[in-house]
Amino acid sequence: MAQKSRETFGSRAGVLLAMAGSAIGLGNIWRFPYMLGQNGGAAFLLMYVIMLLVFCLPVLISEYLVGRRGASNPYRCFSVLAPGTGWRWIGLLAVLSSACILSFYCVVGGWSVKYLVESCMNGFTAGQNYGELFGAFIGNAWKPLVYTMIFLGLTGLIIVLGVRKGIERMSKIMIKVLFVIIVLVVVRSLSLPGALDGVRYMFVPDFSKVTTSVMVAAMGQAFFSLSIGCGTIMTYASYVRKDENIAATSAGVAFFDTLFAIIAGLAIIPAVFAAAAQNGTAANVEAGPGLVFITLPGVFSSMPLGRIAAVLFFLSLLLAAITSAISLMEVVVSFVIEEMHRSRGRAVLAAFLLCGGVGVLCSLSFGPLENFRLFGLGIFDFFDYLTSNILLPAGGLLLTFFAGWHLKKDNYLDELTNGGTIRIPHWLCCTIFYLVKWVAPIGIALILLNCLFF
Repeated sequence: MAQKSRETFGSRAGVLLAMAGSAIGLGNIWRFPYMLGQNGGAAFLLMYVIMLLVFCLPVLISEYLVGRRGASNPYRCFSVLAPGTGWRWIGLLAVLSSACILSFYCVVGGWSVKYLVESCMNGFTAGQNYGELFGAFIGNAWKPLVYTMIFLGLTGLIIVLGVRKGIERMSKIMIKVLFVIIVLVVVRSLSLPGALDGVRYMFVPDFSKVTTSVMVAAMGQAFFSLSIGCGTIMTYASYVRKDENIAATSAGVAFFDTLFAIIAGLAIIPAVFAAAAQNGTAANVEAGPGLVFITLPGVFSSMPLGRIAAVLFFLSLLLAAITSAISLMEVVVSFVIEEMHRSRGRAVLAAFLLCGGVGVLCSLSFGPLENFRLFGLGIFDFFDYLTSNILLPAGGLLLTFFAGWHLKKDNYLDELTNGGTIRIPHWLCCTIFYLVKWVAPIGIALILLNCLFF
């Protein structure tokens, strides 16, 4: 049974901003722009929006629904809703997924701390090889570890304060500040000569670039960005009161997450095109994971008021990273509190040690452990691929089976409409349910099979 004296969010705005904070993170600022650059620009964006509406939003609604109905950590949610069955292992998979994501996520979070400090203290100067500087930094055995632990420690300090005083309060502050900062960076980016080429790259699709691999990448990015299948939405939903509108909040989270991803793209891609135009070179939007940490410092170094733009950008990157890291760590913390009967402080310490320990290995994979391979991938890249392309889609697929088949249509619609107290058109409710029951599982399964065997 779920705990009776369970803390809840204090307001509807708090619910929306906390869940939006869970979704808005490094997946938007760090991962989305380079995935966009590597997968055809506007073609990828188009596939991303389609995948989000057809597959991811119905799954997001279902995860929210299951979390609120079960009112527990992901593992116990399924035990409450389907006692004595094997469904509870879906919840355990979600906890494992969050721990895996946070283990490599905190490394990138540490990089954002480092670059914020660097932009504040020294700034970025023209003529430097930022690729070599970044490689030297992440290849160092100790420096990245210090910043990783600082980032993970900041995350833990917020979670120790609890749901309302920690997660909700800090999400309200950080998400608002984050939007203001990133919009300022966008305005500066779009004002640069040559930036319009970057805007075209983002919004004028070349349909010849719509391939199976682009669709797979878009699906993986949508799951990663919305934090679907790793228990974060389910855990936050367990702190939500029964009178909240599931469909409206889920749609709001998906909208703000997508909007922020596009805004982050506008902050980065046009600036890269503008810098290329100034230097008479081709825009290097396919730089991969290093786009933010290699290409952008060079852009800021040659930009008027570049130091201010750099500070604002890396501050927004850090804030986004922390809001998502909070939700990932809370999944593990809630599991330890309710299943192992530990205090919140000890649960946070356990999550810190577990994810920090694996995070050390992920960080060292760029240095002393760079030749160590798991299935042909470095440790960091292995955890990135494992979570975004396998664990998250697998968790989402199993969740659709549970929500669409175990809960049955009447139970699903009853929860969606809060027992009929919320007026949602019946056709819309049925559409959401059948997307969850039939369309989303088939699409996710096909893409998952493609990742595993092709």
